[in-house]
Amino acid sequence: MIHRKLRLFSGTSNPPLAQAVSNEIGMPLGEISIQRFSDGEIFLQYGETIRGQDVFFIQPTSALANTNLMELLIAIDAAKRASARQICAVVPYFGYARQDRKSSGRTPITAKLVADMIEVAGATRVLTMDLHAGQIQGFFNIPVDNIYAGPLFARDIRENNELENVVIVSPDVGGVVRARALAKRLHVDMAIVDKRRPAPNVAEVMNIIGDIEGKHCILIDDMVDTAGTLCNAARALVEQGASKVTGYATHGVLSGPAADRLAETSAIHELVITDSILQPEQILNTGKVRVLSAASLLAEAISRIYDARSISSLYN
Repeated sequence: MIHRKLRLFSGTSNPPLAQAVSNEIGMPLGEISIQRFSDGEIFLQYGETIRGQDVFFIQPTSALANTNLMELLIAIDAAKRASARQICAVVPYFGYARQDRKSSGRTPITAKLVADMIEVAGATRVLTMDLHAGQIQGFFNIPVDNIYAGPLFARDIRENNELENVVIVSPDVGGVVRARALAKRLHVDMAIVDKRRPAPNVAEVMNIIGDIEGKHCILIDDMVDTAGTLCNAARALVEQGASKVTGYATHGVLSGPAADRLAETSAIHELVITDSILQPEQILNTGKVRVLSAASLLAEAISRIYDARSISSLYN
C-alpha cells in the first residue's frame, strides 16, 4: 500500500529501531538534522518539506531520559511550525511512566506532566507500547494507542518451549493482568510472586502463589530496570522447585547494577526483551539477554493509524 502523505523520522534515542520500522513499512526515513550546542541545547531541522504531511517521529524517552524527551518535544514543535497535517509521537518506551500518581506527600505526577508537554508541543496523537500504567492514556486529551508486546512473546515462547511444562509468573500482584493475558493466550497455568518493596529499586520476595514445582517458570513484566525484582523472584522460584526460570520484559531499562546482577545470577536462564530501548554492549555481553524486534508490530500500528484502520484488531 502506498502511503503518499506519511513521513517517518527518527530521533537519536534508537535509530536502529526506527530504521527497522522504516524497512517494514517500505518507506525510507526522512531527512532530519539534530545537533547539540556546546552547552547541550538541541538544534533540530527537518531536511525536507512536511507541509500537509502526516509525520511520525520515532523516539523512545529512555536514558538519557531528559535529553531524549526534550529532543522529542523539539521535533514535535518543529513539525507543527512546518505545517505538518498530523504529528504522531511514536514513543515505544514512555519515560516517567512510573510516576503516575502521588505515592506520598509533596511528590509530582510526572507522567501527567510529560503528557501535558507532548500535547502542548503540538502532537496530535501518541503511539506507545506497554505503558507501565494504563491510566496514563487518560492523562492526554489526544488519542493514545498503547500496543502490546504480548503476541511477540507468545510466539517466541511457543517456538522455544514445550508448553505443557510452562507456567507464566507475575513478579508482583500489580502484573497479574499482564501475566493472565499471556497465560490465556498460551493456554498454560500462571503463578504470582508476592513481594513487598521496602525502598525504591529494592524488592523483597515473600512467597509464591501457585504450583511451580518442576516447571519452567516464565516471568513476565513490562520493564526491567535494575533487575533486582527479576533476580529475587527467580531465586525464590528456584528455591521453591522451579526447573528453569526465564524472564520476558517489553522494556529493558537495565540501569545501574542490572548488567552485573544478570551476569552473576544462576537463577535466570535468559532475559528476553524487545528493542524498544537501544541496549549497550555491556548488557548484550552478559550472555543472558536476547532481543526481539518490535519493528513489525510498530510498523503495522503506524500503517493502521495512517489509514484510519483498527488498532485493537491487531490482537484478534
